[in-house]
Amino acid sequence: MAGGGGIGTRGPGETKLETDRRRLRARISRLQRDIADFSTGRKVQRGQRRRRDVPSVVIAGYTNAGKSSLLNALTGAGVLVEDALFATLDPAVRRTVTPSGRGYTLTDTVGFVRHLPHQLVDAFRSTLEETAEADLVLHVVDGSDAEPEAQIAAVRGVLAEIGASHVPELVVVNKIDAADPVVLQGVRAREPGSLNVSVKTGAGLAALREAIEAALPRLEVQVKVTVPYSRGDLIARAHAEGEVLAAEHAADGTLLEARVPPALAAQLEAALDDYVHVRA
Repeated sequence: MAGGGGIGTRGPGETKLETDRRRLRARISRLQRDIADFSTGRKVQRGQRRRRDVPSVVIAGYTNAGKSSLLNALTGAGVLVEDALFATLDPAVRRTVTPSGRGYTLTDTVGFVRHLPHQLVDAFRSTLEETAEADLVLHVVDGSDAEPEAQIAAVRGVLAEIGASHVPELVVVNKIDAADPVVLQGVRAREPGSLNVSVKTGAGLAALREAIEAALPRLEVQVKVTVPYSRGDLIARAHAEGEVLAAEHAADGTLLEARVPPALAAQLEAALDDYVHVRA
């Protein structure tokens, strides 16, 4: 019995090609709505991070270079790792710390490809906008690829198109366990300061963490104050948002020496003034 009943099935006279096109248009519409929702949420999150002066590091790179795997290795995040084009749509944002304990956010982004069509750049612009506002880009390169320089050029082309070419960049050559040493030497010669790592074996990750810390913007204010024990929240924020140089327990509170954002420095000073005023 012929018929065109049922959602997603062919109507009378509709060819399979037309059906496929209709389904594809419906899927594109859903993805566009999802991307718009992601963008709104990320704008709110970015605003909150800027108010707290938390540095932002974005992982960018050619598709399948190992960006999500690197995010997992640096943060322990359980992010989807899949060998597929655009496996990452909504950037995964995770919080982690430098070896000295300074907090920062690490964001995974959609993989880039050569000659990315303008329509796709526009469609994924909301997922890429994290990059243009970052403090540092970890540019991940597949070291096992036969032409890593072509990958690098393609990624930088997209970074320029989305207005992120001004962001400081640290080139991270991944998959060195499967790479040709001659190819790695060529990349290192063309990209001074690049780092070689293997997320699979863990090689080079400690050096990468140190390099990230060195590349982050320095905090502007160094404080040395006694924080009342009643303001443990400020001590916690100093650890989360700044770089604690020393912390000792004393009779009146915690002797804290730290580099912190200006707004937090002002709150630490105000808390001390309030405590002294109350005691007086």
